[in-house]
Amino acid sequence: MMHSSATTARPQPTRELSAAGTALGAFGMVALLGLLALVLQGLERQSPRVGPVYAGWAQDASDSPLACLRWFLGDITEPLFYKSDLAALGLLAGAVLAWWANRRRIEWAGSLTYGTGLWPWVLASASLSLLLSNLAFGWMLDDGWQPTFVPFVCVAPAMVLLFGSGWRTCITGAVLGAFTVTPLALLFIPTVSEPLGLPAVTANVLAMSLGSVISFLVARRLKWLVPRQPGPATAQHRPPSSSHKPVLRDAVWAARRVLKDFTETHFFANELAGVGVILAVAVAFVLNPGLPSYGSNLLPHILFAQALTSAIGIVLWRDWYRDGGWAATYASVVSVAPAAVLAFAGSWTGTVGGAVLGAVLAPPIARAVASRLPEGFHPVIGNTAAMAIATAVAIPVLGLLPH
Repeated sequence: MMHSSATTARPQPTRELSAAGTALGAFGMVALLGLLALVLQGLERQSPRVGPVYAGWAQDASDSPLACLRWFLGDITEPLFYKSDLAALGLLAGAVLAWWANRRRIEWAGSLTYGTGLWPWVLASASLSLLLSNLAFGWMLDDGWQPTFVPFVCVAPAMVLLFGSGWRTCITGAVLGAFTVTPLALLFIPTVSEPLGLPAVTANVLAMSLGSVISFLVARRLKWLVPRQPGPATAQHRPPSSSHKPVLRDAVWAARRVLKDFTETHFFANELAGVGVILAVAVAFVLNPGLPSYGSNLLPHILFAQALTSAIGIVLWRDWYRDGGWAATYASVVSVAPAAVLAFAGSWTGTVGGAVLGAVLAPPIARAVASRLPEGFHPVIGNTAAMAIATAVAIPVLGLLPH
């Protein structure tokens, strides 16, 4: 979740995006992922149903080292509502491929972690924070699911982007994230989400936002953390420069932007990583539909809703991407859209309505909050706050509609 290029190396400027080209690319990707969703629904009945299922996984993680390792890996893709160890391996494989290509200045791979070259440190700090969260609070899994995943996608990677590489930054961000965000999520689920009848994601992203505020307040007093000076960016994907084919150029950019939105929350923001996680979770679903997305059998609906909410947001807020800008079009991908699918059992009202409301609400709220943050506070605070607000508004509204 980066989230604002103001705190890292800025992308290369681009000219204004055309509505036609942006829509063609964005909704073309929706069509592709919609087709994938239909194929997955068709293959569900033919699934061999091999391997473990989601039911009982949390309890097994308390006793079995293998189940515990799988839970840790599953946490990596839980922000996407996938909760799949295989999906995590696909995500990391795509990111590693992008890292390899970036090191060799191969532009087709796209940028990784905003062209900062900090991806290894982002991954290291986030993984350490996730490990600490599981070690400190994993004993609670005896009672069922717990939000052990929450620090992986907020404080730790944001600290690296603001303060740069090095073990001091890596460990500081990991510790602050694990011991602020996870406890807050554990507190907010029974005191905020449940009394208001809202999905647990509302509490989780609210915890990410407030935990990040606390962490950056502490970080400002730590003398060993010095804001980094952005250096030259590594190779980044640039839209084709031909002035004769602006629609095609914008279509390619928009299609890739949808894929990037699937990994923005991990601070990867890379299309290869996006393809990796999508294909891997699709394979996990075919092998056993009872595992991904909490065994709900709704993964196809979630994939379609995520692509749709990203595409709508990209088209709607495309002016914010102009001249190297950025918009939080990913915010609904990891909050409103999948939460609505699960809340309304994959109904068309929930799937499409959640995608639309999330795309309309989340990016401008994120922009408004992030723009008002003082110096030294990462925009992830605004992005996660927008997820909480948009989900808290959208789910009750959708509940008033027929399903």
